[in-house]
Amino acid sequence: VLAFGEVSKGAQRWLNLGFVRFQPSELIKLAVPLMVARFIGNRPLPPSFRNLVIALVMIFVPTILIAKQPDLGTSILIAASGIFVLFLSGISWRIILAACLLLGAFVPILWFFLMHDYQRTRVMTLFNPESDPLGAGYHIIQSKIAIGSGGLHGKGWLHGTQSQLEFVPERHTDFIFAVIAEEWGLLGVLFLLGVYLFIIGRGLLLASRSQTAFGRMMAGSIVLSFFVYVFVNIGMVSGIL
Repeated sequence: VLAFGEVSKGAQRWLNLGFVRFQPSELIKLAVPLMVARFIGNRPLPPSFRNLVIALVMIFVPTILIAKQPDLGTSILIAASGIFVLFLSGISWRIILAACLLLGAFVPILWFFLMHDYQRTRVMTLFNPESDPLGAGYHIIQSKIAIGSGGLHGKGWLHGTQSQLEFVPERHTDFIFAVIAEEWGLLGVLFLLGVYLFIIGRGLLLASRSQTAFGRMMAGSIVLSFFVYVFVNIGMVSGIL
């Protein structure tokens, strides 16, 4: 990607092979937890300090490379998927607490020195989209209007005014949730959330029944990552986060 990546919307994230255009970082979302789970699962549990350090290197090398594209959101989610594997490996709660404290100390460094201006603007817009209703806050404001206008039963399939008249841009991305809420209403949203909860619950059950450490860590990390994706995406689109 660094050498041959295609620049789109200010970020070099895509590979264009002629017949297909894709983001390699999407493959990394599965590759990182798979790689870490295989490494940790083939060694005594809980992992030793040395193995923890090696696992962290395996997690943060691709994370840093993806963050430099820049794609901070994807890099954070990839790091989380790998860290979930470590949590499920049985490490001490003291280590987890220390890691959380280090993460908290790292946040100011991330904010002031590593994040781009547009990334800081996006974060601030999440808290107050009305501060820039025609600029950075436009997407979220239109999304909230679409969600609220759906009411209980929705406006019907392909009858959403905000979505079909393209007031909600990028409908094929996370904002598809706003389209569903407008067209199918609260009942449709509750059904969708029920499906998500069923998938997550079923995944955690299968992970707990796994006969191998690798299977437990791999399945558990994928399910927890899926939960984070759903929670963050819906929260951002609806203005809750």
